[in-house]
Amino acid sequence: MSENLPQNLGLDLVRVTEAAAVAAGRWMGLGKLVDADRAATEAMLNALNKINIDGRIVIGEETKLGLHSPLDSGQHVGTGDGPSVDVVVDPIDGRKLLAKGQKGAISVIGVAPRSTMWSPGPAAYMEKLVVDSDVAEALVEECLHAPAAWTLALIARIKHKTIRDLIVFVLDRPRHYDLIEEIRQAGAKVMLAPEGDISGAIEAATVQSHIDVLMGIGGVAEGVIAACAVKSLEGAMLGQLAPQGPDERAALQAVGLLNQRPILTCNDLVASKEIFFVATAITDSSILSGVRYRGNKARTNSMILRCETGTQRLIQANHLINETH
Repeated sequence: MSENLPQNLGLDLVRVTEAAAVAAGRWMGLGKLVDADRAATEAMLNALNKINIDGRIVIGEETKLGLHSPLDSGQHVGTGDGPSVDVVVDPIDGRKLLAKGQKGAISVIGVAPRSTMWSPGPAAYMEKLVVDSDVAEALVEECLHAPAAWTLALIARIKHKTIRDLIVFVLDRPRHYDLIEEIRQAGAKVMLAPEGDISGAIEAATVQSHIDVLMGIGGVAEGVIAACAVKSLEGAMLGQLAPQGPDERAALQAVGLLNQRPILTCNDLVASKEIFFVATAITDSSILSGVRYRGNKARTNSMILRCETGTQRLIQANHLINETH
C-alpha cells in the first residue's frame, strides 16, 4: 500500500518548475536549444533534490531526443526522505518555441505514488486523444481509431456545438497530414502547433478552453505527464503506442510490446488519484503568462493541480535571482 502524499506537496513542486522556467526564460529567442535545456535541467534537478521525497524518474526523454541528462529514466531525485514516488518531468516543453521566442513553452512535473505510473520501456511515441470533463464519460475506445468525422460528431453532439465550431489541437508534423485532412473534411477547425502537446492536452481537458479536443501522435513522456493533468482536470484521454521508425519498432519487439498495444486510459497511464501536476509558463500561453524579468527579479505564473481533491491553484510569484547571463 502506497504512502499518502503530503497535501502541500504541490507547493514544494511549484518551486521546481519555477526554477526551471526562470533559468530557461533567459534563453528565449536566442536560438540555443541545448543551452536552454541544460540550464533548465540543472535548475530543475537542484530544486527537486531539496524536496523530501524518494523520487524515481519514470520516463525521461532520452529515447525520443537521443540526449542524456540527470533526469533520464530510472534516476533518483529528492532527498530520499519522505514518500516513495514516481516522477515525470519536462524542464522545457516547447524547446523550439522558446528558442524562437514564440508562445507556448512551459516547464512541467507530475508526481504520483511509486509504481503507479505507466512505463513502456523503449517506447518513444504514442497516439493520443484528449477531451474535457463534459465529454469524458462518452469517450469510448473506438474514438481513437474511428474516422475523425465520427469522433468529432460525437464530441460536437455532447458539447451542443456544430462540427464546424470545434477546434482540434494537432501537432504540425508530416505524420499528421492525413489526419489534418480528415478533420478539415469533417468541417472542424485545426489548430496546428509546432510543439507543446502537454499544453495542448491541458487546454483540451479544460472546459473553459477554446480547444475542444487533442488528436494525433506525440511523445510517450509527454503523454504520461499530460495524463497527470487530464486526470486532475477530470477530463479523459485515450492513448496507444505508435512506433515511428524501424529502430523503435525493433526495440518494442525485443521487449514484447510491439504486438501488445492496448488502448490506454488515464487510469492506465497513472493508476492513482494521488497525483500532483504542476506547470510554470516560460513564454506566454493561453493558460499562463510567461516569465517576466526586471533587473535581479523575475515574476512567474504557475498552476498546481491535485487530483485527489480536485483542487486547482493559480500562483503568481516574484523571485530574486542571480544574474548569470
